[in-house]
Amino acid sequence: MKRSIFKENKRYTFSDYFDMTAPTDEIVAEFGYSFGMEMLELPQVAHPNPEAVQRLNELYYAILPRISLTSEMAKREFLIAPLILEIARNTTAKINVEYLLDVSDKLSGSLDYLLRSTQELIVIEAKKKDVDSGFNQLAAEMIALDQYHDREANILYGAVTLGDIWKFGTLDRKRKHIAKHIRTQTIPDDTEEVFSILMGIVG
Repeated sequence: MKRSIFKENKRYTFSDYFDMTAPTDEIVAEFGYSFGMEMLELPQVAHPNPEAVQRLNELYYAILPRISLTSEMAKREFLIAPLILEIARNTTAKINVEYLLDVSDKLSGSLDYLLRSTQELIVIEAKKKDVDSGFNQLAAEMIALDQYHDREANILYGAVTLGDIWKFGTLDRKRKHIAKHIRTQTIPDDTEEVFSILMGIVG
């Protein structure tokens, strides 16, 4: 029998998954899910609000050369929050910040952002400039959300972001399969694409 990656009598929070050295497929397999890196067909709005995209790009090009973005708080306030606010302005999605979720002793903690509409999108902020470790945390959060909610949506969407780098993923609830998008988007080069994907999911 394969040895579990979890320690006995230890409670795990979502942030613990960021520090795990086990690969994503082994982590999700502990919960009965499969994992793969794939070219995802993510929902997108064909023509996102050009004024919103322009506002974002003007902000990003103005602040990126002038503000030190070495801290998590700086990235959240100056890169992530403006994008989330434009999503709120252009959709009816409900936005929860630091959303608490307690499913089990292995799945608990807070989601940096939970955007709610007909679909649900988790956006988390990866730490230490590490998207792969951030995706381990995202995978645990999507599993927790899958087990917590009984909504009819077949696909849950998530994203790991460093502020200037975005990596999307999905959880197929029927197949119990988590997929990590092969492509990576960057801000400000791909601002319109990131905005159109977020709009496509929650719009």
